[in-house]
Amino acid sequence: MQGLLLCNKPEGITSFGVVAHLRRLAGERKVGHTGTLDPMATGVLPILFGRATALSQYLTDSGKTYRATIRLGEETDTLDRTGQVIARHPVAVTQAQLTEVLHTFCGTQLQTPPMYSALKRDGMRLYTLARQGEQIDLPPREITIYSLKQTAPLNSNCFEIEVQCSKGTYIRSLSRDIGRALGCGATLDALCRTETAGFFLQDCYDLDKLTSENLPGVVLPAERAVSHLPAVQVSEKQAVRFQNGGALDLARLRFAESAPAGLYRVKRGEAFLGLGHVRLDTQDLKVACLILLREEADWNV
Repeated sequence: MQGLLLCNKPEGITSFGVVAHLRRLAGERKVGHTGTLDPMATGVLPILFGRATALSQYLTDSGKTYRATIRLGEETDTLDRTGQVIARHPVAVTQAQLTEVLHTFCGTQLQTPPMYSALKRDGMRLYTLARQGEQIDLPPREITIYSLKQTAPLNSNCFEIEVQCSKGTYIRSLSRDIGRALGCGATLDALCRTETAGFFLQDCYDLDKLTSENLPGVVLPAERAVSHLPAVQVSEKQAVRFQNGGALDLARLRFAESAPAGLYRVKRGEAFLGLGHVRLDTQDLKVACLILLREEADWNV
């Protein structure tokens, strides 16, 4: 099996757990996810099968969209409801105050990642160190909140927001910082990723509805994972050379426009061969990753 699956990750399972489950269903050893979701979180989790796993690093880094429920008055060690409560505070926040504070979080800013995260320090995952009782002063990182709007009113100290943000943004950290700005603390109560890498929740398949029988019918072609990249058509001889790992002369390629440096989908008709990287210094297109092997191509029969 080879290609892209848009999975709606359920609550209570790790992203790796989703991969392990789908590996068993597909009978495919090479399976990987893009963009880890916490066990508590649900939503869009792109899964790649077979040689398509090589495309993971080339998926668009465009922003992500989340729907989150935040509870005021509580702080936990994990910054979400799965952790231990470490502080409780009285809440006397009005809707007007909440609206004003939320507005201040739009734009580029510095954000400190949570200790309970998959980031590494000296080769160790931070969540492993946190479970061992270690606390590390983490340097803040630059992130961007493109849009933040309240989608459900403040009710019983909870409210819902929709956040469009850059890669590397932690919604758990955002909820912590909102609570601090309001002076009452806060923790993340629910989280759903509704969009990532140009893929949307409404196009995803529920994990519990996938079987070994229906899975092949919902796996998309590998090319869909990198459809944001421009394409270049090659001749049969160029296709064979590319599949053999050889670079292609730019002067012999036909681009819709002048070829800037960067990644391209390399195609022979409708067949997606893989990705090539245009290098202006050497005036060629070098293989970045190969998806369609030579022995699988119709023109080699």
